[in-house]
Amino acid sequence: MPIKGTREGGLWLIDEEVYGPYIASGLGRDYDPNVILSGKSEGVEIPAFSMRPKKDTLLVMVWFERFRAMNWAVVLIGCLLVFQPAAPVGAADKALIEDLRAGGLVIYFRHSATDWTQDDNVTKAGDWKSCDGAEMRQLSDKGRDIARTIGKAMRALKIPAGEIVSSEYCRSAETARLFDMGPVQTTTEIMNLRSQDFVGGLDAAVKNARKHFTRPVPPGTNRIIVGHGNLMRATTGDYAGEAGAGVYRASADVPVGFERVALIDPPDWQRLVEKFNTKD
Repeated sequence: MPIKGTREGGLWLIDEEVYGPYIASGLGRDYDPNVILSGKSEGVEIPAFSMRPKKDTLLVMVWFERFRAMNWAVVLIGCLLVFQPAAPVGAADKALIEDLRAGGLVIYFRHSATDWTQDDNVTKAGDWKSCDGAEMRQLSDKGRDIARTIGKAMRALKIPAGEIVSSEYCRSAETARLFDMGPVQTTTEIMNLRSQDFVGGLDAAVKNARKHFTRPVPPGTNRIIVGHGNLMRATTGDYAGEAGAGVYRASADVPVGFERVALIDPPDWQRLVEKFNTKD
């Protein structure tokens, strides 16, 4: 079955929500399966796709319909998908915890681990709220345990939470509630980009999300956002696996109005607790 690319800002991207489980299944972790295919014509299909991990780099090889005259020779795209290590280390750990305890930051989480045997069926606005696995992809039992563990770690680290904002998708809202960091407010301003047309399209979805990164955070608290990987990528330029997080600070010095402080993988929370948990 051909893998179809979608066009975003002049680039061809493979939808990780659709093909992610097939690509990631052989890699042992959630590598970003998007392929940058700049300059290709509309309607391109990718009949074959393969990836191999090498530390934090993936070499991407594809066959293109337009190269049929080359007898389907393998075309090596001149790009490597390089993944920045997410785990903060050494002195950066201490600085990160001090910043989080001081507040004023935005912590964006991708929802926790899900059951990839389930599919999203969105035909009208609001369908995404369903917590029925027959209708929408939900958290797995493992995902629920991971969310509880992360919430417990944040509390142990004495990270103050103020606003907790979540996508209306059940898997995101449930993740936010399982953190047990306070009341959760769901909103369509944090939207899975597969449903972007319901909020005015890609540009509107990104604009809506960025407001939550740039508006002031109440002193002594952090704003927690729980959303989706595709929205994180479009809004911040970063990408996390399920339950991964990015930490951001508002900044007038960058065009988007905020800058990254750190990326945190799920196992990092327990490591940080072991290093910095101060018991009363």
